Amino acid sequence: MFTNHYAGSAVCGPSRASLMTGMHTGNSPVRENPKWTHSGQPVDISSADVTVAEELKRANYNTGIIGKWGLAENLDEGIPNLQGFDYFYGFNRHKNAHHYYPENIWENKNFIPVEGNLTQDKIGTYSQDLFTNKALSFLDKQTSEKPFFLYLAYTIPHFELTIPEDEKQQYSNLNWPLRKMKAAHYRHDENGHVTYAAMVSRLDKDVGKILEKLKTLGFDENTLVIFTSDNGHEYDNLKEEFFNSNGEFRGKKRDLYDGGIRMPFVARWPNTIKSDTTTDHVSAFWDVFPTLGDLVETEIPANIDGISFLPTLLNNDENQKEHEYLYWEFHEKGGRQAVRKGNWKAVKYNVLQQPNAALELYDLSKDIKEEHNIAKEYPQVVKEMEKIIRGARTPSTVFTFKQETYLSSK
Repeated sequence: MFTNHYAGSAVCGPSRASLMTGMHTGNSPVRENPKWTHSGQPVDISSADVTVAEELKRANYNTGIIGKWGLAENLDEGIPNLQGFDYFYGFNRHKNAHHYYPENIWENKNFIPVEGNLTQDKIGTYSQDLFTNKALSFLDKQTSEKPFFLYLAYTIPHFELTIPEDEKQQYSNLNWPLRKMKAAHYRHDENGHVTYAAMVSRLDKDVGKILEKLKTLGFDENTLVIFTSDNGHEYDNLKEEFFNSNGEFRGKKRDLYDGGIRMPFVARWPNTIKSDTTTDHVSAFWDVFPTLGDLVETEIPANIDGISFLPTLLNNDENQKEHEYLYWEFHEKGGRQAVRKGNWKAVKYNVLQQPNAALELYDLSKDIKEEHNIAKEYPQVVKEMEKIIRGARTPSTVFTFKQETYLSSK
């Protein structure tokens, strides 16, 4: 279990792009969710971008993605089958993944109907079942003669909050307070707490099915399984909290405080990774690409930002390289930037309107909740973090901050 692991972003699209390309959001081809661009048009990964799936395919792996891709809004060169995946079943676009009873779904390059499904009425086959069954089928088709890579991108418990009624029984009679949800774009079930808990438990159960299948097929001891998430929670009401998805961390989805970007990250590999072990190695989504490349001994692009954490997985800490810093940028909510360097964490908000917005500084070794801004006490550290923020990103005509808008206006 990694206790210092970070997502690529505070929302899903750029986080997934970081996972696939090994780049942080200062350099990634996708730095925001659709339409949060200078033009207002969505941007996808392109044929010029190299993904981890492409590298594993070159290393003779069967590659599959099941679930949410979210990096092909334009349905052109960003689609999974053109990004290194042999098999795809799921959602190319974000909005389709907002709902759990899709009337159509992508299988490879075909947009096929899901018989009997009515999205707005929440009738038919639950998408979680579709994904789990396809994942189990994908595993059944594998053989010991050729390795495989499966990117299983489940969507629960993303909004909308809905699940078949029988899944709720374990929580429905516990006298929990009612958090009443209103159905609009998201076709929420009314009882938020019960539905949310049932969705999390359902995810847990289905991951268990995948692990059991690996055992049944004899793949268990030779398969590295990684479980993580792409951004902080959306559901918890932080002012009247019932669940505590954050633990001690501040913020939620769309925040660059750790509640928005620090993620669970668990790696399992029987007889290779020691069981019941924990590491405080600081890592992020952009490290997954070089780690898998290191594992299969394939060449990785020289321009990525990630560092392999394979030595940590193999309990070889003395050979583990460390990041000089981690960097994030976020283009919603007035624009945000953040840096982690050692135990120092710097956060800037409203940078779209204020290029010289004040920097907040926290010492995570003493203040994991990011409650005490100590920028005034450490002016030299602030100066160093400001320098990192200025140099960490590649200027972009697509994902612009205010001081760069001239790039796209000429």
